[in-house]
Amino acid sequence: MMEYLTEFYCRTIERAVKEVDFDYAIFGEDIAYKNGPLLSPKIVKEFMVPRYKRITRLLRENGIDIIFIDSDGNVEELIPLWLEAGINGVYPLEVAAGMDPVALRKKYGKNLVMMRGIDKRALIEGKDAIDRELESKLPYLCREGGYIPGCDHLVPPDVSLENYLYFLERMKEITLRCH
Repeated sequence: MMEYLTEFYCRTIERAVKEVDFDYAIFGEDIAYKNGPLLSPKIVKEFMVPRYKRITRLLRENGIDIIFIDSDGNVEELIPLWLEAGINGVYPLEVAAGMDPVALRKKYGKNLVMMRGIDKRALIEGKDAIDRELESKLPYLCREGGYIPGCDHLVPPDVSLENYLYFLERMKEITLRCH
């Protein structure tokens, strides 16, 4: 099944890149939960990494150098395997699952590009919590580069419009201040 899907993806990519200039690609895996991967790193290395490599090689041959994987949960054990496979980006960096974009930047440097990683729970708590969350991450991450800030998952329904607009404005202010 995995071989069939890999062949399907490669053929689809070959056709698509002839007609469209892509800035990046995304694998949608959702391969983890709060406590870690749903599959062992051994299984991922044996069955997925070789197939990822075929796909990422094809993407790079066609000028697509930023390749993200989208997975909720704690994916930290899988990041080295994804980097080996040519996947160089990860999101949404779910804070409640222990994902820390500052620690990941310090560990992997610019070899790993990241998106999001701002704790959605701070948006519920209010302006002070939003400020603490943003100030604890954005100045460092924005100076280092290779990071696009945003909420670490869907914005919860109990976030007020006022808090959400405040979050967006503060995120903009801090990122502009860092450049």
